[in-house]
Amino acid sequence: MRTRSSRLAGFGHAVPARCVDNAEIEARFGLEVGWIERRTGIRTRHWAEEGDTLSGLAAEAGRMALDNAGIARSEIALTLLATSTPDHLLPPSAPLLAHRLGLERSGAIDLAGACSGFLYALTLADGFVRAHGRAVLVVAANILSRRINPAERASAVLFADAAGAVVLAPCGDRQRGLLSADLVSDGSGYDLIHIPGGGSSRPFASGTPAEDFLMTMRDGREVFSRAVALMTRTSERVLQQAGIAAAEIDRFVPHQANARMFDVVCSNLAIDPGKTVRTIETFGNSSAATIPLSLSVANQRKTFADGETLLLTAAGAGLAGGAGIIVI
Repeated sequence: MRTRSSRLAGFGHAVPARCVDNAEIEARFGLEVGWIERRTGIRTRHWAEEGDTLSGLAAEAGRMALDNAGIARSEIALTLLATSTPDHLLPPSAPLLAHRLGLERSGAIDLAGACSGFLYALTLADGFVRAHGRAVLVVAANILSRRINPAERASAVLFADAAGAVVLAPCGDRQRGLLSADLVSDGSGYDLIHIPGGGSSRPFASGTPAEDFLMTMRDGREVFSRAVALMTRTSERVLQQAGIAAAEIDRFVPHQANARMFDVVCSNLAIDPGKTVRTIETFGNSSAATIPLSLSVANQRKTFADGETLLLTAAGAGLAGGAGIIVI
């Protein structure tokens, strides 16, 4: 069979055991009860405990996706890990992930795309499957709780730890898989969300303030407005490229950054709000992991049917983001 497309063949997700509700964080910052949920849509999130590792969390999600796909480990030719919190700066965590999963015939590499990392990895994986006719495992995972600045409310109320995974397999049907994608970046917003220290421009040195190695958000309102504009614009383009009307979308799967943010995008696109896949209430914002986690949770709740059309979109640090149309 000639490979003409790829298809989403399996879904998986994983979260650490520790569940943290809003009351714990609201008490720490002296916030009134309900403040976090009203502004973000988040009720609970999961945070890693001592001994939890990024590669271990990613492997749990990857294992679920492989089992869900019913695909032999030997069929996976490439493993892509989208993460902003690898186990180490060097080496990449993806080879360890592949080893943990028994993917001995798979190449493996990390991708650092922040909140949009899964969309970028998915697009690259689709191209690999089309070119080589072999399956790819895409995992997005983050342990952001270890990068939260406990003194900064803006990030402390949002971020969570989780992993999500999908298996892309070859498909001969041109009408299935990734029909269109639009990936964009805007470096003028490079420092809106960042971790100042740890890279080559500001390496660790004796006396470096600890907060230099923690996440900071410079202007939450600007992040909100620019992310909404980016996700709306790229979503409109992929719908046009695919020749699909917004009303034809079966499920809208946005990055779960903030419920108000993706609700505005949904309204801008005139998509029925009931079609939005929402996991932010329970799982918070785990950056790149939110979309594959949402796909897996949605598939558990109601199995995707052949021919369902999904719209995915994300925006985050960099600024980087995009959108894609996938037909199951």
